Amino acid sequence: MVDWPDVPASQGSAHCHSDQEQLSQFGYQPLWIMTSTETNLTVEQKSEVTAVVATDPGGEKHGRFDEKESCSFCKIQREENEEIKRENKQLREELREMTSRVRRKVCLQVLNSINYKQTTPAKLQREENEEIKRENKQLKEELREMANKERRKVCPQATNSIDGLPEEGSCGQNKGTTVAMKGSPEMNKKNDSSQMKGLLSPESPVCREGVLVNLEDERSIEPSTSGGASDCRQVGTDHKRAGTDHKQAGTDPKRATGGCNDELGKSCPLSELKSVPGSHMELDDLLFSSSHTVLVDVNLFNIDKSLIAQEGCHVWDKISVKMPYADERMLNKPRWETIKKYLHQLATASRVTTEDVENTIKKYNPKYKDQWSFEALHRFFKEKPSCERKTHSHTLSRMAELAIRLPSTCKKNIPLLQHGRNHSITLSQMQIACLLANAFYCTFPHRNATHPQAEYANYPTINFHSLFGKWSDRKRQKLQAIFHYFKEVTGEESKVPRGLVTFSRRHIPDSNLLDWTRRQETLTKLHISSEGTIEKNGQGMLQVDFACSLVGGGVLASGLGQEEILFLMNPELIVARLFTEKLGATECLKIMGSQQYSEYSDSFAWAGPHEDKTERDEWKRRHRQIVAIDALHFKYPKEQFNMQKVDRELNKAYCGFMGEKNTPPDYYPAVATGNWGCGAFGGDPRLKALIQMMAASVAKRDVAYFTVEDSHLELDLRRIHHFLTRRKVTVGRLYKTLEDFCSALYTNHRETSNLYDFIMRSLTETTSRH
Repeated sequence: MVDWPDVPASQGSAHCHSDQEQLSQFGYQPLWIMTSTETNLTVEQKSEVTAVVATDPGGEKHGRFDEKESCSFCKIQREENEEIKRENKQLREELREMTSRVRRKVCLQVLNSINYKQTTPAKLQREENEEIKRENKQLKEELREMANKERRKVCPQATNSIDGLPEEGSCGQNKGTTVAMKGSPEMNKKNDSSQMKGLLSPESPVCREGVLVNLEDERSIEPSTSGGASDCRQVGTDHKRAGTDHKQAGTDPKRATGGCNDELGKSCPLSELKSVPGSHMELDDLLFSSSHTVLVDVNLFNIDKSLIAQEGCHVWDKISVKMPYADERMLNKPRWETIKKYLHQLATASRVTTEDVENTIKKYNPKYKDQWSFEALHRFFKEKPSCERKTHSHTLSRMAELAIRLPSTCKKNIPLLQHGRNHSITLSQMQIACLLANAFYCTFPHRNATHPQAEYANYPTINFHSLFGKWSDRKRQKLQAIFHYFKEVTGEESKVPRGLVTFSRRHIPDSNLLDWTRRQETLTKLHISSEGTIEKNGQGMLQVDFACSLVGGGVLASGLGQEEILFLMNPELIVARLFTEKLGATECLKIMGSQQYSEYSDSFAWAGPHEDKTERDEWKRRHRQIVAIDALHFKYPKEQFNMQKVDRELNKAYCGFMGEKNTPPDYYPAVATGNWGCGAFGGDPRLKALIQMMAASVAKRDVAYFTVEDSHLELDLRRIHHFLTRRKVTVGRLYKTLEDFCSALYTNHRETSNLYDFIMRSLTETTSRH
């Protein structure tokens, strides 16, 4: 960057000429050149000047021109001038803040008189005008390229953007004055060119919310949190510009930010975030341990990857899944023999109807004979054409055959993933299919009662009877996905899934909880988009399941939120309900290796089968990682702005985002998430986004955030992330600022929508003091 010396006001004219010579070295031809009265040129009476002059920091007015004059010089409508006034009012405060950090040298000499002389010729030849347009086009391309590299500069010639009057006694410490001109027809012809329109447009790359672009400075300036003059890229990110209230942003996101999205910080491309298999670390041999139950023979698996059931025996106790084939001596009557008898009839029948299914299930669940309804199942079949009914009938028969094979398919005892325990279960996809076939036919004992004193009251339901009940369109879509899954796993032998899936419950004891005030990590990379979804665009990343504390939520009832859709796309997830106890405040469930079988539309209308081509790891698991974390439910929005609640959500998110113990952070895939705990749970999206970014940063993971078509939230998150990363704000410092906000909210009744404004203002003031 050219070193511009401080110049006394009396010598400003001479220095302006020398500056222009230096600028010409960079191929930039000025549109017009301001000169002093010493040029001995008279002022044309036809030229008029219209200007909007801002006040200086002390409030003294330098002058005001007629605001009602038209501005044919640049064809700016009066409405645009009013918008410029409002922007300048904000910029004055912004530039006053940033003056101590940034010394912008602008070659301007502003006279206090109304009339001044331009040296622009009265007429321009067409060739010269076309040359200007070409130069301007090239200039804008260069500026765009520089903006992409995040090099913020100062342009001495951008006098028609938001430049203003200099400080008294200096040549370039501007405070937000906007100057517009009206001149002769010849002058208007030149200045009506695309060059002037580009410079004056709020969306121009030259006008970046108060940041002028310097064509001379090719250096990348490092961000600073000390408030020094080197941090030029902080201009335009002051809280009064960046922290737009979402009432203001509710009309037009780009207008709320001046159309200058580059000042909000660039969204990191998805390609720059780590994902598997690209960031996968090779696994050792599959082994079982006291904290890892494996239902296949690990010795045979490690030799040739064969999936043979691990030998073992069933245990009927409080820490294990009670299987339907339990020893008869453990039950009041030979229930499994009854189950096998009636399921065998379905397996060998030439045609199976839904009435047959209902009668079979009630035979070994006589207690619920008059309680359970099969309305949805019956209607689902009746609405299908005859060809599809025949296919589903065949599928029901194959499912019954699969369910009967449970004793030989799952020989080893399956432990319950109980509260307070870190434990993993790895089982084959066909073992999962066999367990789910039994769940469909409602064979699992002691799992139907739901009253508070029931044995499994703290576990989700697993038998499918609740899915068969009251009819709704949601039930239609769910049954379609379920039947498609069973068609695939009971179909041709070559298409049967042959891999493993691991379910891991994680728990952080109270003694190991983090002290968030002491965290020194800064925010990691962020991809933010209002388009795309976690499931489709977050492939290969750690995908967040916006879970219920009873995993799966209403997937077997009428619920159809993000979690339910995820479980229907990947039905193997449903088996987690068999052995996963209700999640505690510092617990999560991580699933690795599930397969996607169905596509879905935005509102989950079943959109057809999905051919999953996701690669597998050394344990034959699909490279798909899903973590179920449940958010708090808030009846009133203000409830969540309590640091105890914030701590709970931080600890919950961090538990879900933690990496494996023996895996270096370089192999951690990014977190793919969105509006976790919002919607029906009543969470504030802006607070929840901050919480997830903080937790992911401490867990050393980048973040891909999908706002689901909420462009206002997208801009707000880009703005706050840009602000925090440019200032290298640590998680601990941000946490303390959240504490201040929560305190202010309850003492001053501050609106919750001002969260980001408060954070940026507080951190800016703190930085200035230091």
